[in-house]
Amino acid sequence: MKNFQEHPQSIILTSSILPVLNDRHPDQQFCIGQDCGIYWRLTDPPEKGAECPDWFYVPHVPPMLNGQFRRSYVLWQEYVAPLIALEFVSGDGSEERDTTPPSAVTGTGQKPGKFWVYEQAIRIPYYGIYEVTKASVELYELAGGHYRRVPANDRGHYPVPLMQVELGIWEGEYEGIRLPWLRWWDEAGNLLLTGEERAEQERQRAEQERQRAEQEHQRAEQERQRAEQERQRADRLAAHLRELGIDPDLLR
Repeated sequence: MKNFQEHPQSIILTSSILPVLNDRHPDQQFCIGQDCGIYWRLTDPPEKGAECPDWFYVPHVPPMLNGQFRRSYVLWQEYVAPLIALEFVSGDGSEERDTTPPSAVTGTGQKPGKFWVYEQAIRIPYYGIYEVTKASVELYELAGGHYRRVPANDRGHYPVPLMQVELGIWEGEYEGIRLPWLRWWDEAGNLLLTGEERAEQERQRAEQERQRAEQEHQRAEQERQRAEQERQRADRLAAHLRELGIDPDLLR
């Protein structure tokens, strides 16, 4: 983790997309990685053959291996590439946009560029680069063997059709921090809420229902009191008529 903002940012993405992924995978065969390694080639040491996206999603694989949570994702054992990988820029963004191929770093001890690895080696269909300092996100889609920049739609979001969602920037407060957060929206442009936001929405809905029920109770009580006042007035009028020698029942 490169800064303290990355952890809540990952939580926002995971918590808000889980209901969508649970619907897409009723068998629960998918996994989400947060700052864990994707091993794409055998190297010595192994870390040189791995990249660690800040957030990624892999469909149609078990979320756990041998009864334990995954600590990494080994591509040559799984055979399924992530559908999307997201990087949170903490520097100038050059690392996330590095297209250097292996041939250019052979014998230098350096790793190929991250952009090249995602595009040419792992071949991740969607790659997003999020810069909190610029309040921006770039989304790339693999087409014809190369990444092409995905244009923003009319809402300023970036569609991810294979997930039926959109990516974009949301200016707001999360865990007491106001930032331009990377968020998901559905294809109709509705913000996908985190678990905390859904719970707060339910709390507000329950409070509104309680207030409506209280108002209905108050209205019913007011009607009861008005009816009682009318009955009392009718009783007083009937008593007065009787004092005058008039049977009120004959006037009905």
